[in-house]
Amino acid sequence: MKNKHTAVWLLLGGFCLLSALVLTLCLGFSSRLPENVGRPLTEEESAEIIARNSPLAEYVYLSPNGDFPRADSIQRITVHHMADDMSLEELGEAFGNWDRQASANYGIDSSGRVALYVEEANRAWTSAHGGNDNQAVTIEVANDEIGGQWHVSDEAFETLVELCVDICRRNGIKELTYTGGEDGSLTTHKMFDGETMCPGPYLEGKLPELARRVSEELTESTD
Repeated sequence: MKNKHTAVWLLLGGFCLLSALVLTLCLGFSSRLPENVGRPLTEEESAEIIARNSPLAEYVYLSPNGDFPRADSIQRITVHHMADDMSLEELGEAFGNWDRQASANYGIDSSGRVALYVEEANRAWTSAHGGNDNQAVTIEVANDEIGGQWHVSDEAFETLVELCVDICRRNGIKELTYTGGEDGSLTTHKMFDGETMCPGPYLEGKLPELARRVSEELTESTD
């Protein structure tokens, strides 16, 4: 009987120790998060955040899923698709969920509106590849076709061009290059994860055009 009691107390002690360790880790993580993530923002707060990022953003809901700050300078852009036709608010709610362990710097809905979810100074958890995400501003684009080619609307694509130009200008990227591999300054999720088709056939087929149009805009602005 004494041995049974000892075993029970040891088990309880181990459980308490493990619980204390988990709580300590959670509190430590929370203390490293910016105070403005994971909650609704005032208009003034949103305006201040947009001023540090792209002026094209109309909606801001900052995700806790990221590294604060990013570990490298911004040198590239990574385009993803939502695999859904979500609103900016719905995507913000999804990225606000810690259990999801995913986020993006920006999102574009099918009407061409832009949202900010992780500030550019911080790394979003998007590509499942730290090296890429620490160098990239990542953009989620809504699909107006679910399945098939995973089509995106013309409005969304035109906004994507405009947003990429803005990101490049503000971060000193003089040309957006798409090579189909990791060496370009325009990358995709599937380059780093062989199990995904992101950004889908339609958007992937538009990436050479995206790189060309953005680079032309950047060249014209320096002439």
